[in-house]
Amino acid sequence: MNFLRSPRVWLWIAAAIVVVNGFFPALWIFFTSLKLEGELTRLPITYWPQHPTFQNYLQAFREQPLGRYFFNSVVVGVCSTLLCVGVASLAAYALARLQVPRRGLILSLMVGISMFPVASLMVPLYQTFTELGLRNNYLALILPHAALSLPVATLTLVSFFAGIPRDLESAAMIDGSTRVGALWRVVMPLAAPGVFTAAILAFVNSWDEFLLASTLLPAKAMRTLPVGIQLYQGEYSFPWPLISAALVVALVPVALIIALFQERVVGGLTQGGVKG
Repeated sequence: MNFLRSPRVWLWIAAAIVVVNGFFPALWIFFTSLKLEGELTRLPITYWPQHPTFQNYLQAFREQPLGRYFFNSVVVGVCSTLLCVGVASLAAYALARLQVPRRGLILSLMVGISMFPVASLMVPLYQTFTELGLRNNYLALILPHAALSLPVATLTLVSFFAGIPRDLESAAMIDGSTRVGALWRVVMPLAAPGVFTAAILAFVNSWDEFLLASTLLPAKAMRTLPVGIQLYQGEYSFPWPLISAALVVALVPVALIIALFQERVVGGLTQGGVKG
């Protein structure tokens, strides 16, 4: 068992786990979206499409208003992310910088609240938004999505703000800036990796959420991508190539965001856990 002590062996094991759990399922979905229905049931299994076609993508947009579902997901995801990060920044700054009574208790409650399952909130949220007349309104998803991501975003930013020297904002306030002005002009630019991390976590949570979206936005024109994709299956049929094409459309934005902001996200995850 001496070979297990080699760092190179563990590197290869980690790489294999990443490929199997991360890249392989995504590639399998993409290859399936390029296959014809008959090729999926053919033996032996073909991993690479023998006759690649983009017909499934065209049919996915024809059978369901996939473009509308995509637009709805973008609106809900972007708005809920902006609201979540804005509120989380103020809350995290107060917890990291001000003398807030029972700060440890507040952080513990945030951790506990983040563990609540969404299903336990369905009945009160449904009743509340129905009485307010907000069902089939973007706000019915934006507000809950922002609230559900708020504890994680706040905890991420608290640890990051705590690592920024206080002297920087003190100098800004001596020069005439208010505390809020010092937050937005000095602290936020320095905390950009943490802010990006919190924003991406909030966006991905909103983009993938299904239960609230299917309950609070039941109208066809208001459905989001997770709700719309499950409508492709029939009572006795499950068109995997068609569903895979719709899944690729849903995966592309998240993959692009993570690829574009990968360095900032990694910096936020690593630096946020170190206090200066």
